[in-house]
Amino acid sequence: MALKSGAQYLEEMKAMRPNVYKYGKLIEDVTTDPATKGTLMNTAAWYDMSLDPEKQDLYTTISYLSGERAHRWTTVMATADDVIGDAKMKRDGYRVCGSCMGPVCAGWGIMNALWGVTYDMDAEYGTDYHERLKKFAAMAEEKALAMCGAITDAKGNRKVKAGMQPNPNVFLHVDETREDGIVVSGFKIQICGTAAAQWIMAMPTQGFKEGEEKFAVAFATPKDAEGITIVETTRPSDNKVEAGNWDAPVSGTTQAFILFDKVFVPKEYVFMNGETKYSGRPIGNFSSIYRSAIGACVAGQGDVMIGAAIAMARANGLQQKAFQDKLTDMAIRNETTYGLGIGAIAMGRQHKSGAFYPNAILAHTNKYLVGTLPTETKRLAQEIAGGICETGCMPSYEDMTSPIYGKELIAAMEAGVSGEDRYKMARLVEWLTVGAGIPGCMHGGGSPDTAKAVVKAMTKWEDYVDYAKSLAGTEADFKEEPPVKK
Repeated sequence: MALKSGAQYLEEMKAMRPNVYKYGKLIEDVTTDPATKGTLMNTAAWYDMSLDPEKQDLYTTISYLSGERAHRWTTVMATADDVIGDAKMKRDGYRVCGSCMGPVCAGWGIMNALWGVTYDMDAEYGTDYHERLKKFAAMAEEKALAMCGAITDAKGNRKVKAGMQPNPNVFLHVDETREDGIVVSGFKIQICGTAAAQWIMAMPTQGFKEGEEKFAVAFATPKDAEGITIVETTRPSDNKVEAGNWDAPVSGTTQAFILFDKVFVPKEYVFMNGETKYSGRPIGNFSSIYRSAIGACVAGQGDVMIGAAIAMARANGLQQKAFQDKLTDMAIRNETTYGLGIGAIAMGRQHKSGAFYPNAILAHTNKYLVGTLPTETKRLAQEIAGGICETGCMPSYEDMTSPIYGKELIAAMEAGVSGEDRYKMARLVEWLTVGAGIPGCMHGGGSPDTAKAVVKAMTKWEDYVDYAKSLAGTEADFKEEPPVKK
């Protein structure tokens, strides 16, 4: 198959075993239920854009494995151009969908993160993890899979090590290793796009030490495998979106808790099982890929925010030039995160396995900025758009369409455009800036504090002192003395 349409993808999703819940109820069909339909339709749009001659180069690429054209989110990223292609696709995707699309992002990222790690494990231990991953990647490409990425463990009490937690399920772990595979249990939480995924790619959320072998596990599994229960999370505007009204756009953003209860994973889909020495490396590779590309994600949504702010100014009867300085500031913030992400990719390296990984210190610096710069972009969008875009400042869709007073409410919104259009655009600004449309700027792909810690650890502070000493021509070595113990 290699390339498939959105309609084909939706038909495949209909055939999966129902195991997604929300509001305490089982969702029988994720393609039609209001709680999940939005993310399925937006994922289908990515498949369709892959077949669009004008967008095909963004959403597809020539496969490193097969040499054939394939959906970009199923391929091995072997060059800087491949990873830059990821960023370009995501910026465009955010412009179309408004928010992040986990099934065509995170699982793919894990597959690439594991590419170099499995290669290195095989070289040291004589395992065959890399060959298994190669076969899985070829299958994922041929079947054009949508894959979510199960990274974040529940973690429990952060002061307590994984093996000492009262409930071992707060970290995904191996219950049993058998000749034909493994049995796993545990919780992965806040996993993006699970409802729209066909397979789950799982990997450790952190490095583990000797004695914690059961937590050092990576694998792939069908989303509907027996023993997997998925619970969709909620957002403030969920009820509005699910009602199919004007109160918010139909979003592609979903998150979920994935509950694994003695799930059997066949040996061919196991890519790490007990190798604690290598357990922290996948997250390092993943974060360099993800945190370089997220600059494009927030830039893409920032592009929509700029457009929505301009539209609201005009709907209010005002000229763009009155806000041009603010709009330019918004554009600069967009291009800062996008450009730094591209720089991280350009300064990356190719692993001997063939996978390409962006420069880690630049990628983590980008993540730190992604946690701050878009916040100001959102504030400026609110400032330009006016008070009606703040939460709680407009009547609901039900009120706007009331047979008693709805016409008057619509009339009250009329300005440079119809009242209905002004209402819809104002709700979009609200959704983008203070609502469910906010992508994972602050904690998506990890916290800014973690990114800052990586930058601190990787920066060669003493080398910088040496540069200054050489230029100043000093004789002192300027070494820091250890503190005097009292």
